[in-house]
Amino acid sequence: MQEKTKGIIQIVFSILIVLVMLYFSDYLEHFSVLGYFGIFIISLFGSATILIPVPSWAFVVGASRILNPYLVGISAGIGSGLGEITGFIAGRGVSHIIHTNKMFIKYKDWITKNDVLAIGILAFIPNPMFDVAGLIAGSLRIKLWRFILPCIIGRIFRYVILAYLGKFSINYI
Repeated sequence: MQEKTKGIIQIVFSILIVLVMLYFSDYLEHFSVLGYFGIFIISLFGSATILIPVPSWAFVVGASRILNPYLVGISAGIGSGLGEITGFIAGRGVSHIIHTNKMFIKYKDWITKNDVLAIGILAFIPNPMFDVAGLIAGSLRIKLWRFILPCIIGRIFRYVILAYLGKFSINYI
């Protein structure tokens, strides 16, 4: 299959995933009754959108009041990390387009030299432009596991901290 055709298929696939996630975003709160699995699903859907923020972190904070914050953070981190695969796939499809984008150029060298570390750090910090890192990693043809593993680890750390902050801050509100 030609590279251009594969790229178009990957872009269309990513767009379809984003559209499905946006369609079901109104129903995300219904997953909260499923406990840790619900947090996983909410975080997966929240991260599967590309460049359109879905505030799934609010469910992490809310769930940490009644569930174990450590397990909430792990569930949310795994779901969120896996949800970022859509940006990675889209990056594979648009690799020939985004190499001239200023944001791409800013992160490209760092991700090329330090892919696992860079992706882990960018996944950990609250960064609304993390989708750009996923697009870059996909366009650079980084192996999926070298993207998804540090992404999940970074997100787990972020969401465990967020869940504990949520649990303990509720007492002061």
